[in-house]
Parts: sequence; structure tokens; C-alpha cells
Amino acid sequence: MSGEDKNLHSMSESDSEQEDVGKEGIEWIMNLPDVPMKLPPHVELQRTRVECKADAPIHTDTIQYSGAYASLGIDNSLRLDSFRKNFKIEVIDLKEDDMEFDMIGIDPSLANAFRRILIAEVPTMAIEKVLVANNTSIVQDEVLAHRLGLIPIRVDPRLFEYSDKDTPNEKNTIVFRLHVRCERGKPRLTATSEALTWLPNGSEFPLVSDKSVSNSKPKTYTSFSCSQDTLPEFANNPIGPKDGDIILARLSSGQEIELEAHAVKGMGKTHAKWSPVATAWYRMLPEVVLLEEIEDELAEELKNKCPVNVFDIEDIANGKKRATVARPRACTLCRECIRGEAWEKRVSLRRVKDHFIFKIESTGALPPEVLFTEAVKILEDKCERLIAELS
Repeated sequence: MSGEDKNLHSMSESDSEQEDVGKEGIEWIMNLPDVPMKLPPHVELQRTRVECKADAPIHTDTIQYSGAYASLGIDNSLRLDSFRKNFKIEVIDLKEDDMEFDMIGIDPSLANAFRRILIAEVPTMAIEKVLVANNTSIVQDEVLAHRLGLIPIRVDPRLFEYSDKDTPNEKNTIVFRLHVRCERGKPRLTATSEALTWLPNGSEFPLVSDKSVSNSKPKTYTSFSCSQDTLPEFANNPIGPKDGDIILARLSSGQEIELEAHAVKGMGKTHAKWSPVATAWYRMLPEVVLLEEIEDELAEELKNKCPVNVFDIEDIANGKKRATVARPRACTLCRECIRGEAWEKRVSLRRVKDHFIFKIESTGALPPEVLFTEAVKILEDKCERLIAELS
């Protein structure tokens, strides 16, 4: 056998051996127990936490690419069943006009979508048209109309329709009347939103006066076919301003304001007066970790550093004291606890990337929990429209 034949024979034998080893390796992998792979601790920390250093935060991005950890054998793709399992909402505080809750297991883009929808796309009722019959106050007509538009109205907007260019009726328009006068010789009078009177039958201002037709019924700007106060939804819950102490103008002796205000349905992206929230905001859940035991004088120093009392001191054996993290949720990320020599090596400030503390403050048209439910419905409708257009 020639040298070349020997080399060919040895190569074929080595190839077959490698093939056998490959098959054995595949069989070994296939027989492994079904245990989910995990990232190394330092990589998992970068994936799930924002580390807040003394100068700036790091690892702020959220990794959405499905193959980001493919080299480690981990699939990073978003799955519906996993999202359903991890996502939850926990209500922390609920009052008449404000609500605080935790959104857990959600991406920042979705949390921000809820915030933007609450501010700009959940509809409310607000004064759009003002008919001024008399205004002798120092407040100009346009300024007075602007102030009237910003008054929150206590009514469920879901009971009304958008007016657009339709004829005003009891299903798309609410009419208020304001008539205040400061009598001569009397002290100054403050006109407030309490003076707004709901007109369930529509406008009382005449549109035109037709003197040529005798005994003709005068026409008005807005005449409803039925009275709004007879509708079951308003019979026991009359429409009016949410707060009656909002100042509109101050009238001196002899000054007078007489007008009608027509409220219609709209959204905050058209004008801020239709925004249903005073504010809607969120922040990532704070996480404060002590990297080493902090005792005695250092513990007292750490406790005094924090302006919001995140840390506390507990007694341990032999009369010693140790610092503990008692109220991490109260952390405002002022970084005072990590300023100074070596403190950044003792304390770590973090933010949980998929855990948001959400706060909604309603203007009063709808309760905050209803506002959030409406925001979820609007986002769901957006998704359905997108799916329909793509299919």
C-alpha cells in the first residue's frame, strides 16, 4: 500500500471515529433532564437590573433580541404563555381620585404606552364653545373661555357621543349657564365654578328673533329633544363641575358676567382640557443591596446619609449594631448613600427593569381604576386594528 493510500485510510478511520463521538454527544444531550438553562449571575444582573452608579446609571437597555444569549443556549424570545405567567398588577393604594399600583413583568414600552394613552386618548367632556352675552369684568372673553374649558366636569364620558359637525343634542352636548353680578356699592365678588348651572333642556339663549311671525316659538342655539335630567343615568347623579371652588374671575362693583358654555366629548391629544388625568407617571421599583456588613459607626453614618429613611439599624450580639434596608420602595435615587469614599463598594442602588410603580391622579371625571381599564381597552383596540391590517 502506498503512503497516499495509508493517509487516506487513516483519514477515513478518524472521520468515522469523530462521527461516532458526535452521535454519542447528541444522544447525551438528548438524554439530559429538562432543566431550563440559566444565565451567569453577572449577566442576569445586567439583563434584569439598572445599576445606579454615583455618576450615571449603567445597563439601562432592555434586551429584546431573541438570539441575544444563543451562544449560552438560552432562548430570549418573548412568549405569550411566559408573559401571562409573569405579568401581574398589585394595587398598593386606591383613593377617590388617585391610585398607586405595581405593574410586574412588563416591558417599559408597554408601561409608557399606558401612560401616553391615559394622558392623550381616554376621552372626557370639556367646555368647547362659550356664548358670551355680557362680560364687564377685567377678564377678557377669550381668557374666561379658556378658564371655563379647563374646569373638570363630573360626568361619565362613555354616556356621550362625539359631536363632530352633528347637530347638538342631549347625547353629545352639555349646556351650562353662568350669570353672576356684583351689585353696586357692595364688596368685590368672586365668581367660581359653583355658579355654573346645568341646563338639561339645552340652551336658553335665542338664536334669532323673528318678529315677522306672530306667536312664533323663539329658536335657541341648542335645543334638546328630551330633557337630560329625565335620562336614568343622570336622574340621581346631576351633571356639574367636579370642584365648585375654582376661581373664574373677581368682579368689582357693577361688573357682570352672563354666558352659556357648551361641553362636548374630546381627547387630550386634541387639547389638554380633555385629558382625564392631572398626571400619570411611573418609575422602576428601587432595589437597595448592602454588599457587605455595615456595623456600628458606619451603620449610623449610612442611616443619617439617607434623607428618606431607607435604612434602619438593628441590634446584634455583643452590643453591636448593623445596618439593614428597611424601606427600599421609598428610595428616590438621590445617591447620597453611595457618595463618599468607599461607599459605592458597600451599597448598590438598582432598579428592576420589569417592575414599575405606576401612579394615576384623576381630574375627577372618572375614578382612576376605571381610567386604567379604559386605557387597556384602547390599547387592545389598537392591537386588533394592526392585526387586521397586517392580515
